Amino acid sequence: MNKKILDYTISLMESSTPERPAWNAELLMGHVDFKWNYVDGCMMKAILDIYEATGDKKYLNFVDEFVSYYVSEDGKILGYDKEEYNSDHINGGKVLFPLYFITGKEKYKRAIENLHSQLLTHPRTPAGNFWHKKIYPNQVWLDGLYMTLPFLAEYETRFNQSHGIKDIVKQFTNVYNSMRDEASGLLFHGYDETKEAFWADATTGLSKNFWSRSLGWYIMALVDTAVQIDEQQFDERETLIRYLKEVSDALIKASDPKTGMLWQVTSEQGREGNYLETSSSSALAYALMKGARLGFLPEFYIDKGKKVFNSIVEQKLKTSDDKLPVLTDVCLVAGLGVYSGKGDYELRDGTYEYYVSEPRVENDAKGTAPFLMAFAEIIREGGSLE
Repeated sequence: MNKKILDYTISLMESSTPERPAWNAELLMGHVDFKWNYVDGCMMKAILDIYEATGDKKYLNFVDEFVSYYVSEDGKILGYDKEEYNSDHINGGKVLFPLYFITGKEKYKRAIENLHSQLLTHPRTPAGNFWHKKIYPNQVWLDGLYMTLPFLAEYETRFNQSHGIKDIVKQFTNVYNSMRDEASGLLFHGYDETKEAFWADATTGLSKNFWSRSLGWYIMALVDTAVQIDEQQFDERETLIRYLKEVSDALIKASDPKTGMLWQVTSEQGREGNYLETSSSSALAYALMKGARLGFLPEFYIDKGKKVFNSIVEQKLKTSDDKLPVLTDVCLVAGLGVYSGKGDYELRDGTYEYYVSEPRVENDAKGTAPFLMAFAEIIREGGSLE
């Protein structure tokens, strides 16, 4: 099995260029322009995780060549516009840290500073959270925490003596207090602090449903941020670990009992149109195994993560007509706001009908990346590469 997954990874690498990455379905379908983007950033982190787990430099070299294409010697990033104040743009910056420290290329450090400068002036809600995007005033989406806060935490730890860690944890706490449903322990996808968005509840400011991938982003953000916080800021790290444990437990409770996988709309098990979704399930597997490996979660959560991962392999990793493996049932994209969905439901209003209308695709890095991150955890646990 593990060799099959490595072969799958290599096949995606060999069929990709920076201009046409095989894992970026939105780009290949013509829904987005070619430029620096969070989807490629997810995949680069996943491939680096496999490098760190295996020690095989072909993975490192691939990421170095891919990212180098986007970053000029002065640290400018192809297609990046700070003034968009888009939290998604920060995500690719996570791989710049290991690339800088491994290769010593100063352009990666300059690019880190370039991205960090956005966060110095990025608009915030009255409570202090980054807006998801400039075009979504005072809105916080769970997705955005994953895009920005692990990057910012690593920057603070490496380059700023951890002075901003308290602010980072405060942003997580604001989200936990404002967006968490007490009954289920799950967090809603989005929150408008001003309660003005058409999709927001007039009393709470919350969106209508629990979208599993957004919850996957959230728990990955928690574990990837907590690992950047050193022991001198014990209380801050323990706060994130507590959130990780509580939300992981809520997701396990909401998961499919047989497979451990998550439904596209988390709380609507078995409802017509709902399905076991690959990206969110992969994120859960990754966060459980990594959290347990780091001691943030009890050791037996590794087995819980393995159960989810094995179910994905059994049910979602299939063979195409040309004998290549494909990872299926990845939700293409979902959001909140005035733009149309990619399916047959026009308004991104946060309803159940909207979330299940978004297309399912194969081999998109929103699913492939967390799947491979989880696979790297399997390797770290001693999984054979044969």
